[in-house]
Amino acid sequence: MLKGIPVSSGISIAPVVILAHAAPSAPAQTAPADTSKELELLARSVEQAREQLEKLREQTEEQLGAEKAAILSAHMAFLEDPAFVGEMSSLIENKQLAATAAVQQVSDQFVGLFESMDDAYMKERADDIRDVSRRLIRNLSGTDEEAVFPEEPFILAAWDVTPSETLQLPLASVRGIVTVKGGATSHAAILARSLGIPAVMGAGEQLMEKVSAGSLLILDGATGDLIVSPDTETLARYEEKAAKEAAERAAYAALKDLPAETTDGHRVHLMANMAVPEEADALAASGVEGIGLFRSEFLFMDRSTLPDEEEQFAAYKQVAVAFGDKPVIIRTLDVGGDKHLPALELPQEDNPFLGFRAMRISLARPELFLVQLRALLRASAFGRLLIMFPMISHLGQLREAKRLLEQAKAELREKGVAFDEQISVGMMMEIPGACLQADAFAKEVDFFSIGTNDLVQYTLAVDRMNANVADLYSYYHPAVLRLISNVIAASHRAGIWTGLCGEMAGDPLATELLLGMGLDEFSGAASVMPKVKERIRNTSMEKAQQLAEQVLALATVEEVVALLQDKTE
Repeated sequence: MLKGIPVSSGISIAPVVILAHAAPSAPAQTAPADTSKELELLARSVEQAREQLEKLREQTEEQLGAEKAAILSAHMAFLEDPAFVGEMSSLIENKQLAATAAVQQVSDQFVGLFESMDDAYMKERADDIRDVSRRLIRNLSGTDEEAVFPEEPFILAAWDVTPSETLQLPLASVRGIVTVKGGATSHAAILARSLGIPAVMGAGEQLMEKVSAGSLLILDGATGDLIVSPDTETLARYEEKAAKEAAERAAYAALKDLPAETTDGHRVHLMANMAVPEEADALAASGVEGIGLFRSEFLFMDRSTLPDEEEQFAAYKQVAVAFGDKPVIIRTLDVGGDKHLPALELPQEDNPFLGFRAMRISLARPELFLVQLRALLRASAFGRLLIMFPMISHLGQLREAKRLLEQAKAELREKGVAFDEQISVGMMMEIPGACLQADAFAKEVDFFSIGTNDLVQYTLAVDRMNANVADLYSYYHPAVLRLISNVIAASHRAGIWTGLCGEMAGDPLATELLLGMGLDEFSGAASVMPKVKERIRNTSMEKAQQLAEQVLALATVEEVVALLQDKTE
């Protein structure tokens, strides 16, 4: 059995088709006989790439919607970036490199930059660079690598799969995707999820050693398991598992339009987390009640320059329009820690998670913060947007953020620009100090959203990115649970609501516990929310409250997990 990163759930069983390209190798960097000719070749290749991407973008928009097509617009933006194409021209002129060598060298530099970053999303932006660069080199060399796929069911195996290649897969016959490289936040992975294609990525170089064209492969997109040429017993077991999964999907589909309501009539709201605008279409159709967390930083991170107000407005408006009257909570810029932003030139820090990040940056750079606030306010005229401030630890920070929001409103009013005058404002509860002072904060905002990912690491002093202490990281730790309970209780005393947008919200084992604590909104990956809804609809609020009371009296993670498992069996 092989193991990879599960990126799109579902079980697939089908023969393998191998995508022809392997790990790209750098062309020989020979000095061109004619520099001007190489510059002309590069310019022609860039223009050809624009035309190709625009054609594919139009086809994608027609067949799959504007949100998925927007990924290709992002690729086209690379072709306008002076730090990308401009650097290629500079290498041809100043280093006398051939156009293909210049493209490869700049591509390698950008790929290396992104892959060296700690943040998973930033690492996987390297795939977008490879996509554009591969297209440029293909145009320069005059080769055509357009793949031809069978009409019969197949699983695609490849070294990597670019977003444009994913968009060109035949949905009628592709049953799954497995790659040597890649991960859960790559654009190809996002597309696979939105297109409903089971996928496992990052399976390692052993993948290509084990599979061959025509091999029967079992792919489990929920666990990352890959079984090549399964025996009869294994094949039968997975066929049964696939059938059961299909039946569960059908059952969840029947719940799609039903409320997240307990058997005794208590209603909560199920939302989805969202990273990029391209996900809006699929999420809006998934049955979730809105977006509980839109991570706006990803508009800033895949580039060498900051997005201006118009670009941000267009992205926020796109999401607002997609969801109509459903709420969309947009978190203001949250960078620093494990999220690097080259355009801001943030200082290197010994303890970045405890340093200059998130709201601390926004308040230190109000000219940038006001641009984002104006863009958010303008977009609020096109849907039901809510604004959420991250990483608040002091009441003064919250008040200053709200003051700047009022300044942005005044600037728009002066220009006669429409926005939602009653826009709701909330804050992330992810710092223990803020959770302990929740009563004071609750008087100043319209809602709380608990970010368990950071709350756990700050409460338990555990770096969630460090494998050496991973066993100490758990949102079932009694101290974390008591902070969550305190925040929810404080919000209800103040007459506001509390949501939770960390991984815990999508964990069915935690559903009844959070429900019993009084959580008003759950926001997680859209793929797991149907299971959460099923749990909610099959329990009573009275039973959930009794469970929460029992759990909050326990002293260890092991005791908490054991009790929850016993109660859900």
